[in-house]
Amino acid sequence: MKKVFIVLLFLVSFMQSKAQNVEERYFIKNLSINNSYSNFGTSFYGEDKLIFAAPTKRSYIINNLWTTNNQPFLDLYEGTITEKGELTKVKKFSSSVNTRFHEADVTFTKDKKTVYFTRSNYFEGKYGKDTLGINRLKMFKAKVGANDEWTNIESLPFNDDNYSVGHPTLSEDGTTLYFVSDMPGTLGKTDIFKVAVNADGSYGEPINLGPDVNTIEREMFPYIDGNDELYFSSDGREGLGMLDIYVCKLVENGALPAIHLGGNLNSEKDDFAFIINKEKREGYFSSNRAKGKGDDDIYYFKEEIPLVIECNENINVIVKNKKTGAILPNSKISIFSNKEVVVSSEETNEKGEYKFKAECLTSYKIEASSRFFVSSSKVFETTNSNNLDNEVVIELAPDEFLVVRDKVMININTIYFDYDKSNIRPDAALELDKVINIMKKYPELIVESGSHTDSRGPDAYNEKLSSRRAISTVNYILSKGIDASRISGKGYGETQLTNKCSNGIRCSEEDHQLNRRTEFVIVNPEVIK
Repeated sequence: MKKVFIVLLFLVSFMQSKAQNVEERYFIKNLSINNSYSNFGTSFYGEDKLIFAAPTKRSYIINNLWTTNNQPFLDLYEGTITEKGELTKVKKFSSSVNTRFHEADVTFTKDKKTVYFTRSNYFEGKYGKDTLGINRLKMFKAKVGANDEWTNIESLPFNDDNYSVGHPTLSEDGTTLYFVSDMPGTLGKTDIFKVAVNADGSYGEPINLGPDVNTIEREMFPYIDGNDELYFSSDGREGLGMLDIYVCKLVENGALPAIHLGGNLNSEKDDFAFIINKEKREGYFSSNRAKGKGDDDIYYFKEEIPLVIECNENINVIVKNKKTGAILPNSKISIFSNKEVVVSSEETNEKGEYKFKAECLTSYKIEASSRFFVSSSKVFETTNSNNLDNEVVIELAPDEFLVVRDKVMININTIYFDYDKSNIRPDAALELDKVINIMKKYPELIVESGSHTDSRGPDAYNEKLSSRRAISTVNYILSKGIDASRISGKGYGETQLTNKCSNGIRCSEEDHQLNRRTEFVIVNPEVIK
């Protein structure tokens, strides 16, 4: 019985979407280098080289768990990629990586100065076993040395004698390493994990990709295209055979539903170790399908029909008056995702609505604003349900900058003056700054500054004093950049007292001060809806 060798190694070590099933999405061919042996597990090495694993003799490591016997060990080989996807000039890869035990599944940094690879638990001359006597897989890193030899080989810190770690693949930016393991926390037989690769060469804690990717069975052979498209093999989903190849898009809060790569790429047997050149849309995978040449064969493919990987929700934003529930048409909308601007300063329609498509499993922040209302925002997270309709309601409270008595006035604390004075006090300046900010926020407003005195002193004198106070107030506002056409001042003397303290009435100083005030009246309140 044929079966991919590396699957067996994990089987020893470890104990849902349906296809976008387009016929003949891929052109596929069996490579001429394949033979009666097992060849599989390709990795790109720069633009024109391919690395793969193969034994030097016939391998029948299929029916049972692998044990130490006369079966050959895997080594890494290098070949040059031709224009038609074939391999030429095949030779053994670095002798410092290849040992007398198994090596397979490599991934390189973009500068080709670092390699991660899978090897049997053999390091620094020691052949390790778990408590049951099983030699499990471990992951190693090496640096490029003189004469292109790989040097400074080191075991990764999350390896362990009692579980396996392997199948490395790096994100495009080199900051995340994906791999397969049956370490504690695994959901199935083997799961795909990720770990941060820090700038100082250290690593974060391994993180399971969770049930969006992993099942109760086996997920293996991850390959990350760019930073977010994860290709992998699984036998825990509804597919065509044993291991089938899937792809899912990784997003902020998980992964979109996995897509089966279809009927002519997958078969009734094991299909695995998929890699792709994202610019050329061509690559390689391995399979033990019928009519192959050996135990496992390497296949070249060319994507002829683009595969669309997307999931979006239909979001309908509705902006309403928080106080009355009325819709607010022509409200400004800004949308952010991952601190990036998605939509900037668009307007709701006559129904107070704004519609857009949001990527699944992503957090969004929507900010809404409307004239004479206090701006507000809402944060929400989309699901992984494609084409789901979702309504987001944002309520805006009326801007309480106005107060309505017998006239419409700017709602600030009363500006007071000292007795018989017209200069602007520090506490008055703070309130005047509020008036200025409101006038800048609403440039259509025209305001009259009305100054008032208490009843002490002759009426004519008080009228002149209030006029001086009105002039002081207007001058302060003009000095802050408000146009003279929008602000005027008038002195009312003691003609509009706020209490009983008129001529001849004994009152406290506090009561008299309530009358020494300046009010800001909206001359054109009709502009406020």
